[in-house]
Amino acid sequence: GGRVVAQGSVADICAHPESLTGQYLSGRRSIAAPPARRPLSEKKAIVVKGARANNLKNVDVAFPVGGFICVTGVSGSGKSTLVNDVLLRAALRHMGYRASPAAHDRVAGLSNLARVIEVDQTPIGRTPRSNPATYTGIFGDIRDVFTRTKEARIRGYKPGRFSFNVKASNGGGRCEACQGQGLKKIEMHFLPDVYVECEVCQGKRYNRATLEVHYRGKSIADVLAMTVEVACGFFENHPRILRVVRCLHDVGLDYITLGQPSTQLSGGEAQRIKLATELGKGPSAGADLRQGRDEEEEGDEAGETPSPRRLSSGSGATLYILDEPTTGLHFEDVAKLVGVLNRLADAGNTLVVIEHNLDVIKCADWIIDLGPEGGEAGGRVIVSGTPEQVARAGGSHTGRYLRQALAL
Repeated sequence: GGRVVAQGSVADICAHPESLTGQYLSGRRSIAAPPARRPLSEKKAIVVKGARANNLKNVDVAFPVGGFICVTGVSGSGKSTLVNDVLLRAALRHMGYRASPAAHDRVAGLSNLARVIEVDQTPIGRTPRSNPATYTGIFGDIRDVFTRTKEARIRGYKPGRFSFNVKASNGGGRCEACQGQGLKKIEMHFLPDVYVECEVCQGKRYNRATLEVHYRGKSIADVLAMTVEVACGFFENHPRILRVVRCLHDVGLDYITLGQPSTQLSGGEAQRIKLATELGKGPSAGADLRQGRDEEEEGDEAGETPSPRRLSSGSGATLYILDEPTTGLHFEDVAKLVGVLNRLADAGNTLVVIEHNLDVIKCADWIIDLGPEGGEAGGRVIVSGTPEQVARAGGSHTGRYLRQALAL
């Protein structure tokens, strides 16, 4: 990246052969609707009864399980209230968290869920110690790789030597000047805090002795500075690490580094890291309450309370909730996002996605369209069904545009 591919009028961009933007604008490249959709039925569904919070008009809504569902409608039609304030909070309460759903009668069908996860654009951590490697869980594996090197064994280094949290006095190898952050925070009082590179370790996070340990010619600081693309080749003989970095690749994050501080990641990047984390989990992840906790940010001690957004109640499928995940994404990024959502659905999970982007909506298995308008003129279910059924329904603004998108 970093180069000007094309500039000029829209026609100039469309005509440029190397511009991905131009290829999508001209129609030479597009996101195609799936040739077949997963067969979903309201008979096997999570059913919200009597939702009446904000402008919702005492609606009953069925969310079929085991597929990709889009909740659509104009702004103010009640999408966020229904999904975030009623469905999500009811599911969290069912999992044992102290959540207070907005006004409704009941929600049926939650008993078969293992987990409920809201994949949003909030940061993956609060400090520069949090990064893609720590959040996805592969940093522990990377530390183990370095611990097993000949030099580390000779020196008696344990995994804690390569942790950001273990002090030097306790056998850790972090830079004490920045406490393993690589950056120092300058408080600006009336402005957002600013982070500057640590002048002692030059952003490498570790002391000199720790950086003398190498694996395949790289120190642990070098590994954290690797892009996802490079890491895919570097860790080709480490299946657990490779599985996760390939998932980061699949969501379009080839360019970020494994150790990129969370403070330097956009909301869209944070959301895709969360999706990659879910893709990279093994089959037993559903029963682990502590999945997704960033141990390098919060400490290596066990016993922390699991995140309320990542609660489990046993084995089974997961309910994923996403609110406008295409915000800020390019056409090509949207295409990759759709692929990731489909992979999660293929694994038997249920995805409920609030979305306005037609490229995503037309790829869903099921649509729940609210409206017809916003505010007091909204809050009703206009139509629910497959994209083709919604496209043919009268009175739906979404359906009218879907007819064009699906060429019906």
